[in-house]
Amino acid sequence: MKILIFGINYYPELTGIGKYTGEMGAWLAAQGHEVAVVTAPPYYPEWDIHPAYKGKKWFKEIIDGVTVYRVPLYVPKEVTSKKRILHEFSFLGSVLPKWFGLLLKKKYDVVININPPFHLGFFALLYAKIKKARLLTHIQDLQIDAAKDLGMIRNKRLLDWMFKSERYLLNSSHAVSSISLGMQRKILAKGVPKEKFIMFPNWVDETAIKPLSINESLRKEWNIPMDDKVILYAGNLGEKQGLEVIIEAAEAFKQNHFIRFLIVGSGGNKENLQKAVSERGLNNVFFYPLQPYEKLSALLATADIHLVLQKKSAADLVMPSKLTGIFSAGGCALVTAMPNTSLYDIVDQGRLGVLVEPESTQALVDGLNRMLSEDLASYRNAAREYAMQHLSKERIMRNFEDRLLEMIGVKERTKKWHYA
Repeated sequence: MKILIFGINYYPELTGIGKYTGEMGAWLAAQGHEVAVVTAPPYYPEWDIHPAYKGKKWFKEIIDGVTVYRVPLYVPKEVTSKKRILHEFSFLGSVLPKWFGLLLKKKYDVVININPPFHLGFFALLYAKIKKARLLTHIQDLQIDAAKDLGMIRNKRLLDWMFKSERYLLNSSHAVSSISLGMQRKILAKGVPKEKFIMFPNWVDETAIKPLSINESLRKEWNIPMDDKVILYAGNLGEKQGLEVIIEAAEAFKQNHFIRFLIVGSGGNKENLQKAVSERGLNNVFFYPLQPYEKLSALLATADIHLVLQKKSAADLVMPSKLTGIFSAGGCALVTAMPNTSLYDIVDQGRLGVLVEPESTQALVDGLNRMLSEDLASYRNAAREYAMQHLSKERIMRNFEDRLLEMIGVKERTKKWHYA
């Protein structure tokens, strides 16, 4: 197959959508497919273009066998709703000349549009229509729903137009995929026929991310006593996670000098969190930068308890990608989720962690006290087993590849492609 991917985030971004799109592109290329990506320079979650890419405009590079076309974009230092809209539209404007170039030069069999941003789908759709390619829209976040429910966009006329445009893009796609049952329910409620939907969950390389002993963790490197209890939040420090509750919970434990909170990552809300720690005079909260992939198992082994936090209004609009790594590393997570959401059901049914009410400091403190007094081995064992059975990268990617082949009318793999 010849596959063209449109997406604003891509490798070498280490977290979020870019991580998964990058791994998807590399995996498909490794099977012998011709893969190209139109994307931005890496900037997430730091919201700062990586040093090696600064000053570059439109250029091409080859990464893991994938042809990557980079286009410039505006990256705000302070992330607000208005600046984020400008950020996304600057990317769309830069995509236009590359889109014309690809239209004149190449015909791809399948076009994959990674959402968000949802409006990038118009480029993917128009290319697919003109070139008679098959279009798959993959939804990592329900961006418009989240913008409405989180109060990021309040203009009703604008929201109505965005939802109408989204419905048109989804109805015009040959297939729509997403990452969880909750997302599936919401997408089908938008009028997408069930037969067009593909379940394509985020995965983990269970051979690379695995349980390690505490002696193999980052505790020695970071001078953390082996006997201390470590509560870890690692990932994007953004608005939709409701991370201020970590600071409030840490204040409840400030008299216990053997409990420390680690916040590892980058994002638009990091400075506000650091300011809150300083204003409260807390000495049990420590910030560390995002860690490279090869240190991820060691980072996860550092924690006794992992925090997976979301706001109530983000329920089933996003599925925390950090969970895949936590489960694969055999970690025990404290998860904020409401009943009848995908996140709640997965954790509850598999006994994969402890569930508490979102956006409640008291619920978080109570949950932490419970976990600090319990033997968490059963949760850790169940998490690792779940990752092995349900989150295997190889299994998920094989199933996805089969669906792509079906989209172009290939019923079974041929010798044209090499399979390891």
